[in-house]
Amino acid sequence: MSRKDISQTLQTLADDLEFLPDWEERIRHVMDLGRKLPALAPHDMVEANKVRGCASQVWLVAQANPEDPSLLRFAADSDAPLVRGLIALVLLVYSDRTPAEILAADPNLVMARLGLDQALTRQRANGLASMVARIRAEAAAKQA
Repeated sequence: MSRKDISQTLQTLADDLEFLPDWEERIRHVMDLGRKLPALAPHDMVEANKVRGCASQVWLVAQANPEDPSLLRFAADSDAPLVRGLIALVLLVYSDRTPAEILAADPNLVMARLGLDQALTRQRANGLASMVARIRAEAAAKQA
């Protein structure tokens, strides 16, 4: 089975969110995704893995996918339920992608396609942008 590209993944996620009647239900769905997110190991929840620019504490770890080292796999965690959900969405979009795929995806279009650019407070949107910027920085470092 072939894996979906970022635009296909975005379409699936957007369809899931659009199916829900209002943003209250959508936020609840996002938080449910966060509850299913595996917790990071305590040794990964260190200062070096913190994402700067987030109001909540967020840790992000990048590594090569063991089955295909050309793909980057991300793991992340937060101390806030909504942020964990946003992390889950971000990981669905960007994890197990090549650095080139990650860098080719316009982060503003990704957030707009999911409707997150209008649904989040400025503070949450800035934190989400910081997470995506960190993922893009990891991809750029691996591509170099």
